Amino acid sequence: MDTKIGAVNVYNATSNDMGCLPHNGVVSTIQNSAVLSTSIFNSSDATLGRHLARRLVQVGVIDVFSVPGDFNLTLLDQLLAEPGLNLIGCCNELNAGYAADGYARSRGVGACVVTFTVGGLSVLNAIAGAYSENLPLICIVGGPNSNDYGTNRILHHTIGLPDFSQELRCFQTVTCYQAVVNNLEDAHELIDTAISTSLKESKPVYISISCNLPGIPHPTFSREPVPFSLPPKLSNQMGLEAAVEAAEEFLNKAVKPVMVAGPKLRVAKASEAFVELADACGYALAVMPSAKGLVPEHHPHFLGTYWGVVSTPFCAEIVESADAYLFAGPIFNDYSSVGYSLLLKKEKAIIVQPERVVIGNGPAFGCVLMKDFLKTLAKRLKRNTTAYENHQRIYIAEGDPPKCEPNERLRVNILYRHIQKMLSSETAVIAETGDSWFNCQKLKLPQGCGYEFQMQYGSIGWSVGATLGYAQAAPDTRVIASIGDGSFQVTAQDVSTMLRCEQRSIIFLISNGGYTIEVEIHDGPYNVIKNWDYTGLVDAIHNGEGKCWTAKVRCEEELIEAIETTTGAKKDCLCFIEVIVHKDDTSKELLEWGTRVAAANSRPPKPQ
Repeated sequence: MDTKIGAVNVYNATSNDMGCLPHNGVVSTIQNSAVLSTSIFNSSDATLGRHLARRLVQVGVIDVFSVPGDFNLTLLDQLLAEPGLNLIGCCNELNAGYAADGYARSRGVGACVVTFTVGGLSVLNAIAGAYSENLPLICIVGGPNSNDYGTNRILHHTIGLPDFSQELRCFQTVTCYQAVVNNLEDAHELIDTAISTSLKESKPVYISISCNLPGIPHPTFSREPVPFSLPPKLSNQMGLEAAVEAAEEFLNKAVKPVMVAGPKLRVAKASEAFVELADACGYALAVMPSAKGLVPEHHPHFLGTYWGVVSTPFCAEIVESADAYLFAGPIFNDYSSVGYSLLLKKEKAIIVQPERVVIGNGPAFGCVLMKDFLKTLAKRLKRNTTAYENHQRIYIAEGDPPKCEPNERLRVNILYRHIQKMLSSETAVIAETGDSWFNCQKLKLPQGCGYEFQMQYGSIGWSVGATLGYAQAAPDTRVIASIGDGSFQVTAQDVSTMLRCEQRSIIFLISNGGYTIEVEIHDGPYNVIKNWDYTGLVDAIHNGEGKCWTAKVRCEEELIEAIETTTGAKKDCLCFIEVIVHKDDTSKELLEWGTRVAAANSRPPKPQ
């Protein structure tokens, strides 16, 4: 049966036929066509812009992040007219894209609207990041007047050539589908194809809409749009059976096998299947750093983060000494492999990707969905807890960092010990690129606590927009963001939008005067930044409008007082805490990681 998408119910993420729909339950299955509306709209509602707005609401987009420009103003009018759709104006296009990224992580799909070329090329970096992280994101651009296509005219917001395709060509490499809507006759088809493709592929799409079209009625938009019908992704049954048989033989003869979760668990919608397999087989399990938050850390056999030499203590030793390891959805890049220094052997590994399984150096099986493979394998494996028992024998509990003396300068390890105490099922952590990666990796997530960071793309400044978008998508969750001062300077403006939206996130701004992660890879004067009065900046942005509270902390006593305020008297405010630390105060993991990444970056050219 085809999978249909509706607007009002939350779908069951465990349903067997939902393989092509967004993660986190924002769309629903409708199996009875009799529930479809046959409403006929009057002409003011039967427009291209209103159709697009209804489609966004239907797939679960309630908030659209936008920046106005003369090519998208009529479209913004049409989106504003749609009940149930909230237009959120951002300070710049890059942050609008980052906000849509954060929104998609929480809600399953996000959207942003910008203007032609000057807006499109500005948002492009955020769209590239969403592409690398496999996020369904609908990027809508207000384009040139339909009458200008093919006229050889030169328009503003272009590079001065009579060619309107520059923006399109830029987006072709970072989106899975591009629709240029400059004709009402095929607008319905192009818009629907773009949105459904984003959902099926779990990637961003690009929709350009000529500025003179959004408000024009057309018969193709005269009725309530029929919900999308997305064909379910299905495993090849013969391939599935063969893959499971090969994996069963491979793993059942191993003495101390382990399981490691990778970031593509999200796009495969296979987190539950991964845990089901772990429950059944008893293997020790770990997560790659970019998969943190996709597997519950309260699982009884959870070891922590596998990240080579910067892994959770005693985790790498168990993973790398195993005689068989199953990696589900891994990405092995220079960052996740710590400069290609992982001590893994291909012949010991089963690599499970969203639609492909590779057994050691041997056979590969295509058209096999990860979720189906893991669930079927769970019924075939012998229970083996050897690796976990070995971990228990060598494990020594981590000690607390040395206590701060009264009024002693605050240390980073003390800061994160207190952040740990703030976490609950009603919080989510956003970790910015930099030392926040490593410090937040060490946080132990309670059941239900969200966690997001952008490791594959690693764009500094991502977290400000992502915090805005995630908090907007999950208003009952309090977002705790850890952001370095260098990253914050890139995208600070949209704290303003957080205030306008009355969000109540808590931002810890780590103020140490530079790009610390770059310092540990390769230092130089370019890594030093001009210090700002960050709380003063946020107070100025606040300007007495909205609920905002700021604090500047230099010692543990001030930190404790500030945290108590955020969870007490200011629990309904946006809270911004500037944490002033020494410029060389970093995690030990960053020191090791930076050295190895630097070595990988500086490898000399191979002889010709």
